[in-house]
Amino acid sequence: MARDAQALMHAAKPFSEASERNRAPIRAVLARVLADCGPVLEIGSGTGQHAVYFAADFPHLVWQPSDVAENLPGIERWSAEAGLANVRPALALDVNRDPWPAAQYDAVFSANTAHIMSWPEVERMVARAAAALRPGGRFCLYGPFNYAGGFTSESNARFDASLRARDSRMGIRDFEAVEATARSAGFALLEDDAMPANNRLLVWRLGGRGA
Repeated sequence: MARDAQALMHAAKPFSEASERNRAPIRAVLARVLADCGPVLEIGSGTGQHAVYFAADFPHLVWQPSDVAENLPGIERWSAEAGLANVRPALALDVNRDPWPAAQYDAVFSANTAHIMSWPEVERMVARAAAALRPGGRFCLYGPFNYAGGFTSESNARFDASLRARDSRMGIRDFEAVEATARSAGFALLEDDAMPANNRLLVWRLGGRGA
């Protein structure tokens, strides 16, 4: 009955169980690494649940959700219901298309995007995140990653297989490859935080002022 009631409550807007589960652990890290930040660009906001949750908890942040155009109506439904002054209207952004914002953000956040993109798209996302950040800005990337060429759990191995069955360009990314790409874009790794369900939250700083 509780699940039916929840489904009815969210019928008018998209809903992600994963966003509900992972938001509190992510929040604990963001509270520290975004303490001195203002405007934040979220790449791949999906349903919009993270945007309204983090904006409500961190009123000092100005949260800019974004996604491909077809996902914007759902994000706007969450934003309208929340009625938060520090959530901007969602932007249509695609890593493969211009235009993208010029440097104006203190932080870029993205969750569960790298494994559903092709590897060239991951490289473009990292480069575009760097271009959208002011010097010293943070780039926070959440999701599952492989280390030393191997899966960190059996569940991640199964998840990777399911992704590649859907689209051979998808898959869990190697931390070392993502880190090398970030370094090439001018980032320095600040944190690699363990998250529940064999996920990680990676935090980089763009070269410039101190962390």
